[in-house]
Amino acid sequence: MGNMANIQKCENSTIGNENNVSADDKFNERIMNIVSVPLYAILLLIVISLGCTVDLKKLWCHFKRPWGLAVGLVCQFALMPLIAFTLATSFHLKYAPAIAVLVMGSCPGGILSNVMSYWTDGDMDLSIFMTVFSTILATGLMPLNLFIYSPLLTQGVNDTRILCMIEVPYKHIGIALVSLIIPLLFGIFITRKWPNLSKILLKAGATVGSVLFLIISVTTSVLYRGPWNADPSLLIIGAINPLIGYAAGFIFAVIFQQSWKRCRTIAFETGTQNGHLCTTILLLAFKSGKRKSMFAYPFIYILFQIFHGLIFIAVFQIYKRCWKWGHGVTA
Repeated sequence: MGNMANIQKCENSTIGNENNVSADDKFNERIMNIVSVPLYAILLLIVISLGCTVDLKKLWCHFKRPWGLAVGLVCQFALMPLIAFTLATSFHLKYAPAIAVLVMGSCPGGILSNVMSYWTDGDMDLSIFMTVFSTILATGLMPLNLFIYSPLLTQGVNDTRILCMIEVPYKHIGIALVSLIIPLLFGIFITRKWPNLSKILLKAGATVGSVLFLIISVTTSVLYRGPWNADPSLLIIGAINPLIGYAAGFIFAVIFQQSWKRCRTIAFETGTQNGHLCTTILLLAFKSGKRKSMFAYPFIYILFQIFHGLIFIAVFQIYKRCWKWGHGVTA
C-alpha cells in the first residue's frame, strides 16, 4: 500500500514508445493470440489427468513430514535465484537482460515439471504439492529475491527507475493457482468416483496432452521473433541455466538423502520455471523499448528446459525398458 506512489511514478516514467509497435511485435502478438486458447485447453487436460495420480493419503504424509517439500523449496527459491544472478554477472549482461534472467530464476515451477516427473516415474504427490506450494510462496519470495539481487545487477546504471518498475502480478499468480487447483481436484474426484475411468484418462491425457503441449511450445518458441537474434551470452545462459537447475536440485536432494523418486522430482521442480509468469512480469513492468532485450530470455529458457527435459525422459525410459528386459519383466 505504501508503494502506490512508487507504482504511479513507474507508470508515468514508462509511458513512451507505446505507439511504436513494430511488425515483429504485431507478428508475435498474433502468434500468442492463436496459440493461447488451444494451449490453455491442453494444459487443462494435462492437469486433470495428472490429478488422477494424486493419492490423498500420500499427500497428507508430505504435509505432515514436509522434508522433500522443504528441500525442493530451498532449491526453488534460494538456489535458482542465486544461479540466475551468478550467470547474469559472470556473463556481464546489460541490466535489462540481466533483470530478465533474474526474474526467470525467481519464478516458481510450472505444470511442465509435473509432466516431466510423470514420465520419469517421480513422486507425483510431491511434484504437485511443490508446484501448488511454490506458487503460493512466490507471492512473498519472488519480491524478496528481486529486492535482494536487483540492486546488485543495476549498480552503476543511471536508470534507477527499473527497480520500481518490477511489480509481482499477484492477480495473475492467483489466477494460475486457481486454474491449477480446480482441475487437480476434478482429477482427484474422478479417481475416487470412477477409478477405471481415471486410468484411461491418465494415459490418454498425459500422452496426448504432453505431445500437443510439446508441439505448441516448441513451435511458438521457434516462430517468436526476437529470441534468436539475442546476444549470444543470453543464448548460452538460456541453454545452461535449466541444466544447472536440474543438476543442482538433484545433487541437493541426494545430499539430504531423499529417495531416488524424490531426487528426480526435486530436480525437475528446481530447473523448470514458470516462463509464462516471467513474461507477464516483464510485460507489466516494461514498455516496448526495453522489452526486446528482455523478452528473448523466457522463450530461450522455455525451449531449452523442454529440450533438456526430453533428453532426461528419453534416457530414463530407455534405462527402464533395458532394466525390465534384463530382469525378464514384461509388464
